[in-house]
This record gives sequence, structure tokens and C-alpha cells, in this order.
Amino acid sequence: MRDETTDTHCPYCALQCGMKLRAAPDSADGAERTVEVVERTEFPVNRGALCGKGRTAPAVLSSRVRLTGPLVRSHATGRLEEATWEEALRTIAEGLGRTRAEHGPDAVGVFGGGGLTNEKAYTLGKFARVALGTSQIDYNGRFCMSSAAAAHTRAFGLDRGLPFPLEDIPRTGCVILVGSNLAETMPPALRYLTELKENGGRLIVVDPRRTRTAEQADLHLAPRPGTDLALALGLLHIVVAEGRTDDAFIGERTAGWPEARAAAMAHWPELVERITGVGVPRLREAARMFCDAPTGMVLTARGPEQQSKGTDTVGAWINLCLATGRAGRPLSGYGCLTGQGNGQGGREHGQKADQLPGYRKLDDPAARAHVAEVWGVPPESLPGPGRSAYELLDALGRDVKSLLLMGSNPVVSAPRAAHVEERLRSLDFLAVADVVLSETAALADVVLPVTQWAEETGTMTNLEGRVLLRRRALTPPAGVRSDLEVLHALAALLGHEKGFPTDAEEVFDELRRASAGGPADYSGITYRRIAEEDGVFWPCPDGAGEAPHPGTPRLFLDRFATPDGLARFVPVTHRPAAEEPDAEYPVLLTTGRVVAQYQSGAQTRRVDELTAAAPGPFVELHPQMAERLGVAEGDPVAVVSRRGRAEGPARVTNGIRPDTVFMPFHWPGAGRVNTVTNPALDPTSRMPEFKVCAVRVEVAGRGPEAGTG
Repeated sequence: MRDETTDTHCPYCALQCGMKLRAAPDSADGAERTVEVVERTEFPVNRGALCGKGRTAPAVLSSRVRLTGPLVRSHATGRLEEATWEEALRTIAEGLGRTRAEHGPDAVGVFGGGGLTNEKAYTLGKFARVALGTSQIDYNGRFCMSSAAAAHTRAFGLDRGLPFPLEDIPRTGCVILVGSNLAETMPPALRYLTELKENGGRLIVVDPRRTRTAEQADLHLAPRPGTDLALALGLLHIVVAEGRTDDAFIGERTAGWPEARAAAMAHWPELVERITGVGVPRLREAARMFCDAPTGMVLTARGPEQQSKGTDTVGAWINLCLATGRAGRPLSGYGCLTGQGNGQGGREHGQKADQLPGYRKLDDPAARAHVAEVWGVPPESLPGPGRSAYELLDALGRDVKSLLLMGSNPVVSAPRAAHVEERLRSLDFLAVADVVLSETAALADVVLPVTQWAEETGTMTNLEGRVLLRRRALTPPAGVRSDLEVLHALAALLGHEKGFPTDAEEVFDELRRASAGGPADYSGITYRRIAEEDGVFWPCPDGAGEAPHPGTPRLFLDRFATPDGLARFVPVTHRPAAEEPDAEYPVLLTTGRVVAQYQSGAQTRRVDELTAAAPGPFVELHPQMAERLGVAEGDPVAVVSRRGRAEGPARVTNGIRPDTVFMPFHWPGAGRVNTVTNPALDPTSRMPEFKVCAVRVEVAGRGPEAGTG
């Protein structure tokens, strides 16, 4: 390869920051090539800025940290041992095929990931439903923004993370940021909030911790974890009581206001103060700050969404936007800050248990007929909706006997993680395709090494709904194949020699046809257009010979995506978290991320620079709790719930509520906090309650008698 640069995107979060890669020429002696990240200043999302994860992303391309050949578990030794591709693929096909023959197609499960390209997510969904005939497919994106997606669809008729481009954020009058720490989760995006304030806009941050992001706020509200729903309802109550609703907008562009108004009025400020711990004066200040601005936005992230009432919580914030006319207008609206790199596109095109490509519903006869025609199969052959992500993992070893898993590490990332690990171990057969030997891959019967972001071409859809092109910059190692090649080979071994192309652009062209006419219509998007336009916003239907559709950076300006074009208020009422503190577990736990690590850490924990910056888990607690426990900064403490325990050194700070502790979720072993978290599910989105559960805090190595927080 010549010493030149290739335009591509960061492999991590949903910003999908633009970058260039420069790979040194191929080495004659077989030594690894040096891959350098170069700024791509012209890309509008990040304008060249990258966080430490993006800068160091090429480190995972090294054969020293990645998988470079298939592994098959030996019957003789019980260990994973090197194997040929032919042996590995044959073993997987036989394992899945045997389960299907003995127990039926729904005994075979498929679990995907929010980091897979659109082409891979689309093909994985097709593989599950056509080659395997199973309904049992879901993906880890269910743990990302499913609550926001459900609320967005319920209110607006369509879900796209942000219904406006990021460039609109600095131009609005006021942003309420709920449950997001952009300074650590998406550092290049923090500049949008900095520019907002430089332009005279106001920033309100809602978070039980005083994070680096909260420190930038004009007003920081620190509610008790699990009470964001009450907080939003209290703000709407104040807006109504002070006569700050936009009655013209409500009358012309919404439906359902009387019922939503009545529900909000049951949450008077003093009641909300008792529930949330946020004082009435601060509630009134927040409501007035939002309403005094000529335009405004509410942006949510995992804080309010990863709750057993996440859909209703997001719905309450949407109701606040609708009641004040902050939706369907320029520089205003509700948006969700998607987390995973392709959390948006990954669910639009078939990994999610209830969806077909183009955001079509699997139980819609017209949708089934359209997609079946593209796939060349009878509509009645397509299985119906299956289990959601946690429910699928919980069924392993019982109803689901074998599993194909791609691009996910649920041993670390799933709630009640020790239980999920137990279910994975109980399977008759487990196959994993991944870049590294993750904690989940280490349990598999077969592990397949697959290509990475810099070694393959494919599209991603970022949090704005901008479809992007990641280009291949270098040749993968000889023992590595792409996920598309894996699915093609497995489909052939299972009797489907056609219908599973290995060329990404060919797959994308089929995806375009499958999505045509659906809510997430990609039919007018091509690789050439993406390259020329720095991405194309969906929906973008095919112009059918007319002028190309320009894409849709801003949704809902003329009408909402409901049958009558009106947004829907949904009446919601506060309810407690699934698990409230009691005498045995008197403290609330919340979880999140740190800037140097990503998701389960399967890749970032293999980068020396990132590990040095964040070497392990910690327990963040208030000085009052530390004093009760008799611990100081750095002392080992344990966080214990009804499901398990996690340990880490104490980090004592005034930046957290006295009744709350925080742990990041990137590490396995003793610090695996998802051993502790509650798998209680939102009834609509099936989102687990990662963000709040009841725990006690102990001095590590001693029991409760040593004192608890």
C-alpha cells in the first residue's frame, strides 16, 4: 500500500468522528505496518477533533492484541485451539443445524451488536430469518436507546436519534441535557455546548453526579436516581401553572393534551421536591430558563433511558417540548444522544427482534411482503417477533440451545451479568465472531476472527441519522475474514448458496431496495453520494429518475410522521424504580462510562495508553458515606446488591449525592458492576434498569458488621 491517506470514521461511539488513516507501505519482512490517524478537518461532525479512543484506535489492529485465526474448542482438552476456517465454519453449521433439527428453528438464537455496519446488521437479520428460520434475534443496541426509540415513535411516529443535525445545537436558546456526560462519553461533541453558551444560549444539566459536563451548566439539577420522570412532570406542572404553554402549537400540531396536562398537574412542585430531592426554587428556575428562551431542545441519554420506566420518562420530556412548542420547529426539539457507533442503523435494518429493514414492523403484513419479495422468499416463511435482548440471554440453555453471537460482549455488558454468563455456559453450542478474544468469546465452542473498521468498507448511521461511509484502508491479516464472508459461508453450508453477498456495496444496494418506502428509507442513498456529501441524512427516497432527494437533515418541520401529521402527547405518571432502598440495601447505585474506555472495554482495555489513563473500576461516593464507612480515598470497598457484588477503590467526592454511589461498567472480574445491576425491564422498550438499583456499600474484605453506607 502506498503512503497515502484514506477517509474513514472512528470505530467507537455514535458521533462517528471523521478521520483519515495513513498506512505505511507493506513490509517485505512481514513486520506489522504502522497505521497513523490524521485529522480530517473538513468533516462537519467533529471538524478534526478526536478523543483519546479515536486517536489510539489503530492499536487494536495489531496482531499482538487481536485474533488472527479461528479457534475451536477441543473435546480432548476442553481448550480453544487453532483450527482451519473450513473446520471452524463446518463446526458452526453442524452445531446450529443439529439444534434446529432436534429442537426447531427457535432453539437457535442470534445476538448482534450496535457496532456492526449497516450491511452486516442487515445480513445478520436476513441470515437469522432466512438461513436459520429463527425468530430469536436481538442485539446489544437494545441496551442503548430502545426507550428513547419507543417514546420517539409513540409521540412523533418515527424514531431517529436526533431529528436535527448537531450543528443546530449551538444555535438554539436553551438545552436541557438529561443523563449525559458528554465530556467523557463523546468529548468532541462537548464543543457544541461550549458554542451554545458562547452564542448566549443556556445549558441545564440533569444528573445525580456533578460531572465534567455538569460543571459547564448554567444550572445543574441533581435528582435522586430513578426520579427523572417526576422531575420532567414537575417542570411541566410549573409551565402550565405559570401560563407558559404554547396553546397555538398545541392546538394546531398535537393531540392528547388534556390527558397529559391532567397527569402533569398531579405532580406539584413540593411533591416533586420530595421525590427527586431537587428544591422547588431550582425547579422553577429551570422551567423559566427553558421557557424564556425563544427556542429550546431537550437531549436525553442513558441516564433517564436505562430505567424500567425509561419510555415514560422520555415521554415526559417530550411532553415538555410539545407543551412549550419546542418540537417540529427550527432549532427546537427532542433528541436522543445515541451511544454505540451504529446503534441507530443497527436496529433500522433487521437486528432488532421485532423489526425488518427500513424500520418496518415484523408483524405488519405489507412490510413482510415487501421484504420477502426483495429476499426472494414467501412472506409466510418469515418468523414473527422474537425475544428482546435480555429475555433472549435469559432463555439460553433452556428454550434457546445454541447461539451465534457477533460483535457483543454480554458477559460484561448485560445486566445481572453473572447470571448471563451462567446461561451462556449452559448452551449446547456457542459461536462468536469478534475482533478480540472477549470474555464472552472465551466461553465459545468456536471463535471466528473478523475484520475491523480499517480493514473493511461499509456504512454506519450516526446519532444525527447521517449515513456515513467507512472505507477500507488496509488489507486484513491472512487468517481474518469479514462478517459478510462468514455469513455467506454459513448460509451456504446451511443450504442457502445464494442471497448472501460478500461485497458490502452489493449488500447496501439490496438494503436500499428492502428499505424503500419504509420509515427509514435509504433507497436514494448511494456510496457515491455519501462520499461526495459527507454523508446523507435519511429518510432519502429514490427519486426514480427525477432530481435526487436531498436527504432530510431536519424532521417534522411540516408535519409529524403520524397518520394525521399530529404529534401525540402521552399521559405518564411517576412510579418508583423497580427496586427501592430498604434497611438491608439502603443506597442507590448508578452506572456509566469514563473517557478512556468504551462499552465493555473488550477493545480499549487492550490499548496501553487508555489502560494507563483508566486502569480499573472505582466506587464514587460522597464524603458523608465515606465517613460512615470509615474509608478514605483509594480504600477498597464493595457494592453489594441482591444479585451480586462488585469491588473497587473508593473515590471520595462532593460531586455525587450522599445517598448514591457510582461505578463505571467497562471491566470484568471483581469490578464487574453489571453483576450487581437489576434486569427489571421497561414494559414497552424491554430496556433493563441499568441506571438504578438498591445496594449496600461495605469495606472490601469485611462484611456488613464493619459498617455500611
